Amino acid sequence: MTQPAALDRIWTVPNVISLARLVLAIILFAVIEGVGGELPLAALILFVVAAATDWVDGWYARRYGQVSRLGRIFDPLVDKVIVCGTFVLLADRTGSALLPWMAVVIVVRELVVTAIRAEMERAGRDFSAGLMGKLKMVFQCVAIALELGSRTWPELAVSGVTIHLAAVGVAWLAVVTTISSGVDYIVAARPLLRVDT
Repeated sequence: MTQPAALDRIWTVPNVISLARLVLAIILFAVIEGVGGELPLAALILFVVAAATDWVDGWYARRYGQVSRLGRIFDPLVDKVIVCGTFVLLADRTGSALLPWMAVVIVVRELVVTAIRAEMERAGRDFSAGLMGKLKMVFQCVAIALELGSRTWPELAVSGVTIHLAAVGVAWLAVVTTISSGVDYIVAARPLLRVDT
């Protein structure tokens, strides 16, 4: 009887949603790479759906008591795959508001925070995202959406500000909050990183 229970903890609705988002991310990457031709509008729609449903699995898990150890690992992993993968692919494009060094900063931050998260989880400490961590996710997603939007509607402008220029500004905000949130996590984990002499 224990085996079905173990499977239930793995194949929960939130984990299936996370898996669906991962599959969506793979399709998104293929579209960005130009499979079937340039499809910036399709890429924009796929990204918005993948990013906007980020809260669904977490909400469902808390609402219906389906929080699992796998979900605590899998959900943020899928978030990182979607954002980091899209950022890296777009940073490779000519004229992109997302520059290669920005992608490096974001990926390195995620690797460092993931390592710290694993150690804090092992030590039984809370490692919930802080305000700056949530802001960086918002700015990263908005920067990506604006970049895809600028490729879909390059002439779009509001009060003289082009969508490309808006993407550049939000990309810088994404970098600043990414670095700031990374520092916050390192400071929070400092007791675990201290080397006893």
